[in-house]
Amino acid sequence: MAKIKKGDLVVVIAGRDRGQQGRVLEIDKERDRVLVEGVHRVTKHIKPGTSRDNQSGGIVEVEAAMHISNVMLVDPETKKGTRVGYRTAEVEQDGRTRTKRVRVAKRSGKDVE
Repeated sequence: MAKIKKGDLVVVIAGRDRGQQGRVLEIDKERDRVLVEGVHRVTKHIKPGTSRDNQSGGIVEVEAAMHISNVMLVDPETKKGTRVGYRTAEVEQDGRTRTKRVRVAKRSGKDVE
């Protein structure tokens, strides 16, 4: 199970874009890939008429997927990269007590969400 989810703020820890931060746009769990907004941009050659956005074709820059091990969640308190752990919490829901797994930043100990 991936500890990074769609919408999380992550920092790149390896590769040419090391140190850059961005939001996770998409996760491919089968290939362990993640798409981060504004990071790992590559040039792509588009044929004319293949997409609605670019009817004329040409060269465009798009985000490329990178391996999930090359990104790290940003700690909400220190704004630096952190590992992720889990803890169980008792949650009152519909009049019943349920246990729920909550993500926790290892660096500061604060809940992530």
